[in-house]
Amino acid sequence: MTRNDNGLRLTTPPMLRVIKVLHTLVWAFFVGCIVAIPYHVWFGSLRTAVVFSGIVMLEVVVLVLNRWTCPMTTVAARYTTDRPDNFDIYLPLVIARYNKQVFGTFYVLGLLLVLARWRGWLL
Repeated sequence: MTRNDNGLRLTTPPMLRVIKVLHTLVWAFFVGCIVAIPYHVWFGSLRTAVVFSGIVMLEVVVLVLNRWTCPMTTVAARYTTDRPDNFDIYLPLVIARYNKQVFGTFYVLGLLLVLARWRGWLL
């Protein structure tokens, strides 16, 4: 959504809508991977949990290299000056605002479960 000089909302540019859809799909994919980690640990598929952990780790590396900003956010910023936390993704504002904290915590907990299963601390 963009705003004019009077602060009135204008329509969302078509390219921004495309980016938001793609960004939402990519986000859902990584959240699915994060959720799959403890699931596979619990059901004894450590190898699959490690694969999902590695996929998410690649995304973490991309975020670190991009100063903790998703590259899709940078692309979306070209199409609007209106910048609420969810300007670049179809998520509720509160989820977009705390996304990294919430899902980062779940990811670290999943990695700890992988470690615990690998070390034999979980049966």
